[in-house]
Formats: sequence, C-alpha cells, structure tokens
Amino acid sequence: MHIKFVGLLCLALFIFSCKNQNKEEKTNPWHTKQIAAENESHNTLYDIEKEQGWELLFDGKTLNGWHVYNSGAPSVWEVKDGALHRNPQIETQNNEDLLTENVYENYELVLEWKIGNRGNSGIFINVQEKPEVATAYQTGPEYQILDPNHMDQDIPVKKSGCLYGFSPQLNEAITHHGEWNQTRIKQVDGKVEFYLNGVLTSTQDFTTPEWKEKIKETNFTNYPEFGKATQGKIALQDWYFEVWFRDIKIREL
Repeated sequence: MHIKFVGLLCLALFIFSCKNQNKEEKTNPWHTKQIAAENESHNTLYDIEKEQGWELLFDGKTLNGWHVYNSGAPSVWEVKDGALHRNPQIETQNNEDLLTENVYENYELVLEWKIGNRGNSGIFINVQEKPEVATAYQTGPEYQILDPNHMDQDIPVKKSGCLYGFSPQLNEAITHHGEWNQTRIKQVDGKVEFYLNGVLTSTQDFTTPEWKEKIKETNFTNYPEFGKATQGKIALQDWYFEVWFRDIKIREL
C-alpha cells in the first residue's frame, strides 16, 4: 500500500513539473517570432564589422549623407520606421534619385530593401553627377529591384538582381511580395558582381570591349556617358513607387 502511494505521489509530481515547464516555455518571450522581430537591431555595426572596415551609409534616423541627383534636399524621401522610405503620396515632375555624398570604386555594398505592390526601383552604381546629364540612369548601370506583382516580372532582363536591360539572372533568386530582401554588390577594378538573398545573379566587366558592344545593342547607347566609368556615386532610384531601404553599409576593398 505504501509503495503504491509513493508511486502515485511521484507521478503527480512529474505531471506537475511538466506542466510548469510547459508554462515557462509558453511564457518565455524569446520563444515567439513577434518578440524576436521586435528586438531586431538595424542600421548598426557590430564591433567585428567595424574592424573589417564597414561603414554605415544610413544612420536609421536622418537623411544625412544623402542628396538628390543634381540637387539638394529630397522632398519625396523620408525616414520611416528606421528605413529610407519613398513616400508614394508625394508626386514630383522629376525623379529624385538619392545619391551618396562620396565616390566609390573598389567596394562591397550590402543593404536590405522592400518594395511596394507592383513597385519598381533600383540601385545605380558608378553614377557621374554632372549638370549636363539629366538623371542618374544616364550614367550608372542599375541593379534592378522589382516587385513580383509588377507587369514586367516575366521579362528576364528586368527581374530583381539583374543588371537591368542587359542580362537575366545567372542563378534564380526568388523574392516575395512585401518581404525584406538583401542585396550585395561587389566591384573590384571595374568587375562587378550582383547578389540577391545570397545568390549570385549577375556579373559584368565594365572594362571590356564586350561591355561597349552590349551598350550599343540597347537604348543606353543614346546616353554618351552611360557605363563608361568604373567609379562613382551610388544612387537609390526614385520611380514613383513605394520602396524602403535599411542596413546600408559599405566597405572599400
């Protein structure tokens, strides 16, 4: 009788312990995706990144370090929820592509972006800011950004991660509407690599005769300054649609 009682007592204590453990697991905030998301850190650098030479291009709070191509302060760009945001409620007669203050040649650029429904945007590199050149895209090749719901999504040379207008994705990189994506652009001695969500999507050597021939086969041949430089400013495209950029960092190579 005594042995049976002890056994039942042990069973009860075991069940009680399991219930308490389950309760603790359910109430532990780090077991929820929501709390984890709320504790994400953006627009900051780890100490190891600083040691590796990374520099933030966006502080998450202001537009410091950025200006409109051939102009000054932007009117359509704002900082919203820790991201550079193109406000679609504001319309202007001219595009307000957002440029870095500095010129870069050999570098690695990493950032995250999210695009609005049916949106279109991009990242221009090697941009030459000149009064006689109307827009950034007339000098700088473009890393394409396109929402999957956009009408051009089925055009191979217009998918996200492409060298816009020149080559389809080398390897398939899928994006989903409304989600954040990561872009990495690496350029060394005029040789560029585009990555989308860790996938290599495009390569091009801007120093070769082949590149010049490619330009001649597109509408960019109408812009004498296009694609000639292997150094320049970096620009975020304003194409009327809503788009967000964050965690923008660069290191010179």
